This record gives sequence, structure tokens and C-alpha cells, in this order.
Amino acid sequence: MIQLPSLQQLRFLCALAEHRHFGRAAEACAVTQPTLSAGIQELEARLGVSLVERSRRNILLTSLGEEILTRARRLLRDAEDLTEVARGGHEPLSGPLRLGVIPTIGPYLLPPLMRGLKEAFPKLQLYLREEQSAPLMEKLQSGQLDLALLALPYDLGDAASMVLGKDDLVVALPKDHPLASRKRIERDQLVGQPLLMLEDGHCLREHALEACSLAGPDRNEVFQGTSVKTLVEMAASGLGLTLLPRMAVASEIAADSRLTVRPLASDAPARTLALAWRRSASRKEDFRTLGRHIAKVLADLP
Repeated sequence: MIQLPSLQQLRFLCALAEHRHFGRAAEACAVTQPTLSAGIQELEARLGVSLVERSRRNILLTSLGEEILTRARRLLRDAEDLTEVARGGHEPLSGPLRLGVIPTIGPYLLPPLMRGLKEAFPKLQLYLREEQSAPLMEKLQSGQLDLALLALPYDLGDAASMVLGKDDLVVALPKDHPLASRKRIERDQLVGQPLLMLEDGHCLREHALEACSLAGPDRNEVFQGTSVKTLVEMAASGLGLTLLPRMAVASEIAADSRLTVRPLASDAPARTLALAWRRSASRKEDFRTLGRHIAKVLADLP
């Protein structure tokens, strides 16, 4: 009789592929390194193939190992879905749920969200991961995340999504700047202004460029930062202007007397906050329930 791989062995393989280190993979699986190593070897023996190239410096999967990894992730995801279907029949939004969120949403929406979530869904075990949109969507599709909270427009591929609400972009500038006297800043007034933007990979960068309709020689980009906080500090130092999500204003600028905030022209597009999940996911109703709760929190933000 053929011995089939166990879910534990497949989990070991997925952890090793993610961490590329036996010790860290074992820690992630809450087992000892010898246990994980033995599990990988047993998996290779059961399948009759080599899955891992071992050296002192690197842990690499063989080409066949990469193919089996894809199928292992799918099997683990299906097994988890089976468990969640059974759990969901007893109580909505209970058990573990892995939510990814982008850095230009997480610091501003998660604190008020988490304050009321425990009371609303006491049996929900929420695990959070903050990353940029591209790696979040990769982890969503591979089954490492259940949900992704991000900003549109963004290409979600074949993922399903639920719109949660809008978040306008505003201009943050020094109080002594000539444009600070305006009640609203027209987009053509930003042409030639020194702009402080997030670096490539942040969707807020693309949203900001779209909102102010700047491209090519019209864009005087003097600085690329890694966080909204960095952009605020540079703007406060007089280096230039920056565009921020409105949800970030209260925590990033309220206490800084050097800056003021002005809305963009009324026709400037806002970013749209949304939840995304795999179309094959079994917990769609749970995800929509959580989405409705997040939408209420979003609507109450200052």
C-alpha cells in the first residue's frame, strides 16, 4: 500500500520553502529542527524524489520540489477550508484568520479596528501581516493569507473583493508655503512644486501621481521615502510638498504645528479601500461580515 504524504510533512515543506532555513522553519512550525528535518526526509522517501538541495549556505528546492510545493500549498489550503467550513457552521467569524494589510492603511485603521473587534467577535483569532500590495497578493494566492486589506485601483487578478469605502488624498505643506493660503489646491498648481513621494512598490505613490495628474517632466520629485512618517518629517523641514491619505492626518500631522493640510481639487480621484480574497475560499460570508465591520470603523475615522 502506498504511503501518502501527511499534512504535517507538507506543512514542513512549505515552511522550509518560505524561510530557506531548517532552524527558522522548525521554529515557525513549533517543532525541533531534527523533527522537521526527519519529516522532510520522510516526505522525500514517500514520494521517491529529492525535494531539497542542501548546502552549508543555501536551502533550495529542486525543480520538482517547486512543483510539489505549489500542490502542497493547495492541499493545505483545502484542508484548512474544510476545517473552517465545519467551524463556520457553529459560529460566524470564529477561529484563526490571517489578514494582510498595506503600510499606508495599517497604522491608521488597525488600532480603532482592533479595539472593537474582540467584543464584536470574541472567538476570532486574527493574525496580522503588514506588507506592500504585491507581496500581499502573492501570499493571498498561495494560501499564506486569507484576506488582504489594500487600496484600489490595484490589479487584483482573479481575486474576489469587497469595497469598504473611500479615502481622499490631501496635500501636506509647510504653513508658510504660498499655497497654504488656498482653501483647496488645484492639480495644475502642483506642477513644478518639489514633491516628496513614497518609493516604488507602494500603491499610494501611484495613487498620488494619478490624483495630481503629474507625469514625466511635470513631476518635480525630489525625494522618495519608505513611510508616510518620513514624508511628513521631510515636508515639515521645508523640503517640499507631499500627498497623504486623509486617514493618516490625525496621527501624523495633528501635533506638528509646522504643517498644514489642504484638500485637492474636487475632481481629484480618491483611493478606494477594499478587502480581497481567493474566489475558491469557503469563508466568503465570514469575510463579508468582517468587511462590513471594517467599513463602519472606516466611516468613523476623523
